[in-house]
Amino acid sequence: MIQTAPLISTEELARIIDQPEVRLIDASWWLDGRDARADFVRERIGNAVFFDLDGISDPDSPLPHMLPSAEHFAKAAGQLSILETDTIVVYDHQGLFSAARVWWMFRLMGAQRVAVLDGGFPKWKAEGRAVETSAPQAPSPVTFKAIYDGDAVASLEDVRAALGSPTQILDARGAGRFNAKVPEPRPGMRGGHMPGALNLPFDHLLNADKTMKGGPALEAAFQEVGLDLSRPVITTCGSGVTAAILTLGLHLLGKSARLYDGSWCEWGSREDTPIETD
Repeated sequence: MIQTAPLISTEELARIIDQPEVRLIDASWWLDGRDARADFVRERIGNAVFFDLDGISDPDSPLPHMLPSAEHFAKAAGQLSILETDTIVVYDHQGLFSAARVWWMFRLMGAQRVAVLDGGFPKWKAEGRAVETSAPQAPSPVTFKAIYDGDAVASLEDVRAALGSPTQILDARGAGRFNAKVPEPRPGMRGGHMPGALNLPFDHLLNADKTMKGGPALEAAFQEVGLDLSRPVITTCGSGVTAAILTLGLHLLGKSARLYDGSWCEWGSREDTPIETD
């Protein structure tokens, strides 16, 4: 059985990629609407399968790519030929962006050995490693047994309760959006942030090659925005995608965090939620 840390290097993936229990997932997703599936069909790592972040979501929610039920997720994962006991490696075409969201989803649905490829597909390809360009093969369905961990998820009411409490709200959006200086990319949303929230744009956790910072540099990135690593944290962003990068970074430091799934798509689109703009 292969044991994995939350991050896996391209070198380590190259060593284990041919092991039968290793499952690769292309979790690419683009905020600008670019067709991530087309990117996957054009080129991918090994026998990767494509995880449709919008498709594998709650069909009844008006918010984008919200968490599906455990039953919905289990069916989708099984159709991708993924077992909860597999060693799952998730990557994306941006380096480290949406892969963290899918890492988080699999973990809260009961998978224990899930890792994000550090630097993602760009680093893998830049190193001259093998890339598949032929038509992807249809996966063989299996049975994924989901065990949902609700403690990993924060609701709107959880965030309301956190305001003014020892729990810290950590927002992964850029400073312009956080301070309402830049319009939200989705229509119908107010700008700003939850009262008292801290702003840590997700890319502040990344190196120039889109790998995750480590050790003292990673810890410093959190502390520089005023986060107290000894206190509870709820991560948030625009729609629950890049918040998972903050969650992953905290996990690497041995700290747990709840992720606000609705994030700003929910909070900013309501009229009964308090907002600050500076």
